[in-house]
Amino acid sequence: MILGQERAVGQFSAAWAGRKLHHAWLLAGPKGVGKASFARAAAQRVLADAAGPPFDLPGVETPQDHAIVKLIDAGSHPDMRWLKRELNEKTGNLNRNIKVEQIRELGEFMSLSAALSPWRVAVIDTVDDLEPSGANALLKMLEEPPPNTLFFLVSNAPGRLLPTIRSRCRTLHFEALDDDAMTSILEAHSPGLSAAERKRIIDMSFGSAARALAFAELGLAKLEESALTMLREGDPTNARRSELASELGKKASAERYAAFLELAPSLIAREARGLRGASLERALDAYAKARELAAVAPRVSLDPAATVFQIGGFLASVPGQPSLKR
Repeated sequence: MILGQERAVGQFSAAWAGRKLHHAWLLAGPKGVGKASFARAAAQRVLADAAGPPFDLPGVETPQDHAIVKLIDAGSHPDMRWLKRELNEKTGNLNRNIKVEQIRELGEFMSLSAALSPWRVAVIDTVDDLEPSGANALLKMLEEPPPNTLFFLVSNAPGRLLPTIRSRCRTLHFEALDDDAMTSILEAHSPGLSAAERKRIIDMSFGSAARALAFAELGLAKLEESALTMLREGDPTNARRSELASELGKKASAERYAAFLELAPSLIAREARGLRGASLERALDAYAKARELAAVAPRVSLDPAATVFQIGGFLASVPGQPSLKR
């Protein structure tokens, strides 16, 4: 079940039920609201319906004991490909982009006959990560798609895609999840949380289930408290940001560091809603800088401690208090 995205599920389900299906679907919306989960569920439903045996379930649901679901879960379904950034063997980190070679391999896959049914499915998660040559190679496939082929293009920033790619897709809009959906997800995946803890995590997560689950797993309440203290009181001696940089700069803190990169801009945006005048201007400036740095830092492997310290400076600038130079 894809919670909170009934409209998108209904639109696709109606198209599939009537077999009036566009070949490419752009799944557009904020990060962590169910786009990739929908892509997997829709792929399972299409391939299971096409291969049989028949079943009667609503939307994009498929019996979990269906043979097709088991193949997809094992990553061994011959008629499905899931493209994402791959691990760089030299650095041990994910590549910055989905490489053009991956798209060319997808083209070779598309040239083969389907094995288990007439249908094939390709998911690109996310299409935002395509390098330019890969985007152009994908465009050629979208312009001349093989029959009975579905593309699901997951996008957190559809406005940045090539207009020619967007124009060849039907867009499904995925919205930020409401509090009821977020509560249901947290109750299912983190049942040990108290009601107060759930509410705090939901307030921090801005409708993103992935962010909420990460916050619950990593215990990020302390990070939120530290960031909010700098946002509201500043950091005149640099002690607060130095402590945070020291904590998140350790190798063992890699996941908490990544979560902080998402958390900091969101907290500034939330705080800015209650500000006016010069304070609001400082908050908007801090938000733009923090968001840009948080997006760039993982891609170019910036030093985590230095990045956290710099973002801490953006947070501390909002109250308008001077700070020491490092």
